[in-house]
Amino acid sequence: MNGLTAALVRSEEWIMVRRRIFRQLVESFLYEKILSEPVIGPHAEAEYTLRGETETGEKVAYTFWAVRKESFDRIRLSDKPIMRITSIDRAEADSIPRFLLEMAAHIPTSEAQLAQFMDELQQTHLKDTLSVRWRAGQPEPQVSDYDEWESALIEGHPYHPCYKSRVGFTLSDNEAYGPEFGPEFKLVWIAMKQDAAQISVSSSLDTYAEFIHNELGQELQAFKLILQEAISSADLKLSSNANDNADADADVEEKVSTDGAARVDEYVFVPVHPWQWERIISVACAEQLRTGEFIYLGQAGDTYRPQQSIRTLTNVSHRDKPYVKLPLNMVNTSSGRILAQHTIMNAARISDWLGRVVAEDTFLQDELGLIVLKEIAGVSYHHQELPNLLEHKIYGSLGAIWRESLHTSLIAGEEALPFNALCHLDQQGIPVIKPWINQYGLDRWARQLLNVAVVPLIHLLYVHGAALESHAQNMIIVLKQGWPSRIALKDFHDGIRYCPSIPHPIAYPDIEYPPANHQRVNRNSFVEKEDPSEVKDFMLDALFFINLTEVAFFLEKHFGLSEKQWWRMAAEVIFNYQERFPELQARFEQFDVFASEIEVEQLTRRRIHEGSGDCVHRVNNPLHVYRPVRQN
Repeated sequence: MNGLTAALVRSEEWIMVRRRIFRQLVESFLYEKILSEPVIGPHAEAEYTLRGETETGEKVAYTFWAVRKESFDRIRLSDKPIMRITSIDRAEADSIPRFLLEMAAHIPTSEAQLAQFMDELQQTHLKDTLSVRWRAGQPEPQVSDYDEWESALIEGHPYHPCYKSRVGFTLSDNEAYGPEFGPEFKLVWIAMKQDAAQISVSSSLDTYAEFIHNELGQELQAFKLILQEAISSADLKLSSNANDNADADADVEEKVSTDGAARVDEYVFVPVHPWQWERIISVACAEQLRTGEFIYLGQAGDTYRPQQSIRTLTNVSHRDKPYVKLPLNMVNTSSGRILAQHTIMNAARISDWLGRVVAEDTFLQDELGLIVLKEIAGVSYHHQELPNLLEHKIYGSLGAIWRESLHTSLIAGEEALPFNALCHLDQQGIPVIKPWINQYGLDRWARQLLNVAVVPLIHLLYVHGAALESHAQNMIIVLKQGWPSRIALKDFHDGIRYCPSIPHPIAYPDIEYPPANHQRVNRNSFVEKEDPSEVKDFMLDALFFINLTEVAFFLEKHFGLSEKQWWRMAAEVIFNYQERFPELQARFEQFDVFASEIEVEQLTRRRIHEGSGDCVHRVNNPLHVYRPVRQN
């Protein structure tokens, strides 16, 4: 792959990707006040300057064009290249590492943390260049299915500068398992002693064993034979070592074979991502494999393809079968992609609760047709039984969550897209939504999109006190002939927040709490909150701050719909809802989506932050200007 790297860094795609990373890096540095100057003004693009020093102490300036937008005061750089200016030269800034070094005195972090962040940006640069270069050499994909869209979208996070870092993946790994390359592969399966496994299943299922039987089909019997042989071989070796009478060997072998068959039921079957098996589990769990706590069964079963989130896989062999989410010990954007045990155990419990909420709410179920893709089964290695030193090596690294397939919920005439596909351009630079906007009209189509996207989530917030993390990867738009019809929501095991102090007629799920050592992995991921404003901001952060803001930018750039008009329409959608349900006035005030400010995560600061504090800041809410005036 060294030759590939050399080709990538000299390609035109390298320059395109560098410009994008630079834009997102400077935007987030200024927006999150990692760099306090310059202060970007509103209304119109203007030229601004960042000032730093070279390694030799010479003054250096980086100039760029930018504007502060109405959408949460987000900062947007223009498409003009960032320029680097010294006393003797003015040229396009062509090195992100050099930029960070020359601005290091103004970046509040240590050298070690800055070096790690620099590596994540370089990883993003290489891997996205590989993606863009590969796609440029492919014919225009003919995408007609939701599962195909999950692989067709190669853009990554529109705000985070480390949007494709995938730290832990080599370039070879990236091609083998990155969703944009459309790889298809079978899973590795292991058998795990039942007393070493933690299992959670939905109330809609009978047992985990029956679920796995449905998943594996005929492969299950082959696995049981492999398992039986492995058990028998291990027992025979032990018996032979303990027995010096050669005449008894035949009797021992027969007894061991019979016992091996009986002991197959002492194990449960667990899938492992092939990358995770090769790079992590086969090494970290060598002792478990030696003792027979785990038994390797092989790579078999249905064929899978990765979705945008990388660790969630689509069943290509049977599209109505569940998606499976598997841990990967790699880092992408702001998070490690493991699956903590408590989230696996909570997945089915939270999904059952949310599924019941929707099923018993006639507005959500009958009028809005909200689809909830429930997480129906989960299994995790019970690593908490290990000594701390050993547990640290395997924490969250072995387990699975199965999620219902979207296809079982769609009806005739419906098509579905990941929500971020609405901002997708084809290879000719034409928006995928253009034919629909031409057919229905910009204003009418945009209003319908907001209705479909916003109303179910504010209803869940106001009526049920629940906020969902409905960013673009967790929301699916369902259309009929290009007309937004309804949404599907997913990813609930750690993508929901609620306040137990707020009563609910359906008792909240009995969930497991994270262990103390989970805080070092991700200190911002637990479902229960004490303050209702945290719940409200959680929803606004995902749905409005990132998701709908990106749509606002896209519609303004490609169709001329102003941000002001977009947020006015969004406010009108909320007004219309509130007028329909005036009895919820107390909840409208408790979960005030028109507040002047909301709290959002500082995604870039998280990559350079050292210490225990949360990386959040308060930003202006574009809905506030439309706040209704209450009559006393």
